[in-house]
Amino acid sequence: MGLRMVTRKLGSKLLPRFSSTSLLHSHATSFGFKEVHEEEKSRLVGNVFSSVASSYDLMNDIMSVGLHRLWKDRLVSKLNPFPGMKHLDVAGGTGDVAFRILEALNSVKHRATQDVLEDNLHEETQIIVCDINPNMLNVGKKRAMERGLGEDKSLIWVEGDAEDLKFEDNSLDGYTIAFGIRNVTHIEKVLAEAYRVLKRGGRFLCLELNHVEVPVFKELYDYYSFSVIPAVGELVAGDRNSYQYLVESICRFPSQETFVSLIAAAGFQKVEYENLVGGVVAIHSGLKF
Repeated sequence: MGLRMVTRKLGSKLLPRFSSTSLLHSHATSFGFKEVHEEEKSRLVGNVFSSVASSYDLMNDIMSVGLHRLWKDRLVSKLNPFPGMKHLDVAGGTGDVAFRILEALNSVKHRATQDVLEDNLHEETQIIVCDINPNMLNVGKKRAMERGLGEDKSLIWVEGDAEDLKFEDNSLDGYTIAFGIRNVTHIEKVLAEAYRVLKRGGRFLCLELNHVEVPVFKELYDYYSFSVIPAVGELVAGDRNSYQYLVESICRFPSQETFVSLIAAAGFQKVEYENLVGGVVAIHSGLKF
């Protein structure tokens, strides 16, 4: 694991090089390796996740050999949840990250020191799962019921757009997005919205499949991504094209360092990232001061 940090000393000469406008055309964007109209991308991505919703978590287990569970655990450990927090998990429809946050809040560590005040704080805790796709949210709600969390008032499900959040300014303590930001039409709008809704001192955390840095490993990873994953998607989910898109979308996503600059340009400070498994995934984070 490698941890890198970029302080908020980014001069005006540096930022334009990595500005969002240099990555996105004003009227066109990418859907995998294809160029499509911006209005069309939302529909195409929606179709992908409607198609894979029922097998999404199973495919994550297969594609990552179960490692996505450890990656999400790491994400939540960096968040450091606390009772009474108001947290937003974007593109989290199946609930994987939200469930982990609740588990952390209900852990032995918290229960060992729990008193009346903390009981009240726990009741005020809000873990909001926001996803633009109702099919993904339905899977998450079903999983919550199976886990006995169906009546948990601290777990809230919201259908919403990461580029246009319906939350007040400075209203949330934390924001996570796992394997979702590469699917949006405008990354810069998502980051601006994340910054807007977070309170001062709030943390932004993004877990995303990224760019492998080790040359030999990269060749193996590319072969696995383009040859194996679509084939497995066809076998398990009956949908080769959706997983072909998912692989291509990783290639089109900004590099770790470029994404750092985009996060900083949105206003976040103390921006850093941690590579996991040689850069197969990276966790980016930033603070709002």
